[in-house]
Amino acid sequence: MPESVSDAVARVGSPVDLLRNAQARPTIFPVTPEFTNWRSEQLSWRTSVALLDQSHHMTDLFISGPDALKLLSDTGVNSFANFEVDRAKQFVAVNHEGYLIGDAILFHLAEDSFDLVGWFMVLDWVQYLGETGDYDVTFERDANSLMREPGVPPKLFRYELQGPHALAVMEKLTGAPVPQTRFFHMATFTIDGLEVRSLRHGMAGQPGFELFGPWDEGERVRSAIVSAGEEFGLVLVGAKAYSSANLESAWVPSPLPAIFTGEGMADYLAWLPAARAGSLAGSFVSDDIEDYYLTPYDLGYGRSVAFDHDFIGRAALEKHAEAPRRAKVTLVWNPDDVATAQRSLYEPGTPAKYIDFPKARYGVYQVDRVLADGRDVGISHDAGYITGEQVFVSLASVDAEHAEPGTEVVVVWGEDPNSRKPAVEPHRQVEVRATVYPAPYSSFARENYRKN
Repeated sequence: MPESVSDAVARVGSPVDLLRNAQARPTIFPVTPEFTNWRSEQLSWRTSVALLDQSHHMTDLFISGPDALKLLSDTGVNSFANFEVDRAKQFVAVNHEGYLIGDAILFHLAEDSFDLVGWFMVLDWVQYLGETGDYDVTFERDANSLMREPGVPPKLFRYELQGPHALAVMEKLTGAPVPQTRFFHMATFTIDGLEVRSLRHGMAGQPGFELFGPWDEGERVRSAIVSAGEEFGLVLVGAKAYSSANLESAWVPSPLPAIFTGEGMADYLAWLPAARAGSLAGSFVSDDIEDYYLTPYDLGYGRSVAFDHDFIGRAALEKHAEAPRRAKVTLVWNPDDVATAQRSLYEPGTPAKYIDFPKARYGVYQVDRVLADGRDVGISHDAGYITGEQVFVSLASVDAEHAEPGTEVVVVWGEDPNSRKPAVEPHRQVEVRATVYPAPYSSFARENYRKN
């Protein structure tokens, strides 16, 4: 039997030690890293049209049965009133104490049939509750291509078509005007004689479509998209550029899930395989795992919280809603300080932690200290470079009094002491000055992400 998270924590001694020194290899998207170069590929979703392959790096949890909606309503902070077939939402779940477990995209595919898509953190929680609770539901799990059995293809293809020319490409593909579809609503199209479902949403504020269907039809659909997109400057986007797209939309992909303490978590950790515990990186260090927990408000998910139904953690979350909150912001790193850290690689002595481009995260859960006047005022979650803005940024949660645009803060980069993760080389910590900006950073993305 595979080792559980509970067994792994007992073996190592604490959740923090387990995660900080996890021996999992660095996370990669199992698709082509670059078709041209990640800088041009980043620009494509702003200037022309980008085609991104999402088929391999996300997990699908298919949930069906007469109690499927009840399970989701019992575990999600979202409102499920008027959540009809052919709609989707960003599903957010918290623990009994109101701290964030994670988020994913929930598709309402058919009556009593749903697909929860994303990182495994919140999917595991929902599946555990469904399997151990009094619910008439069934699950089909399609793990991402790194976790799936070798030689077994995904159940679905999933392609992202994004950019100012995305609508024109879709109209050429389908041979008809694309009907008006609201944000996070679904429609069905015919592409090269095949029925393809589509989710309407955007990335970095640009119009976009997420197209999905049976895996064995994926190559035919992809070929049709590439052919139709040629006259509109369609660009194939690889894993490097795609991994950085969240920096423009200001989505934090993998906050540490609040699963290691609290009501009911002992049984959950005994159920959860240790291989899905994740890894923890960054300059913030505490022996208390609860110091890493976040509320949905810390990441800007307050708009998703609806106290119109009972759900796990509701009473605690109502108290969090009344307490002082942190705000999600973009931190623009000082270019001189970034250059100094990079230059240390070419100088005598121990260098700074390597800053990778376009994404600099070196653990599943990246947690770096944010300082003001020498004291901790927040955490930086995810860092990387935005070609279209020519800035190096991170997404952060900071105390409200330090969230005003223009505020100067400091990001502490690197670990002290160095952990034993494979992605961590001998290095020293450095301080990087940063300036607070809104999230998303791009004014176009802020004003148009949902409008489009």
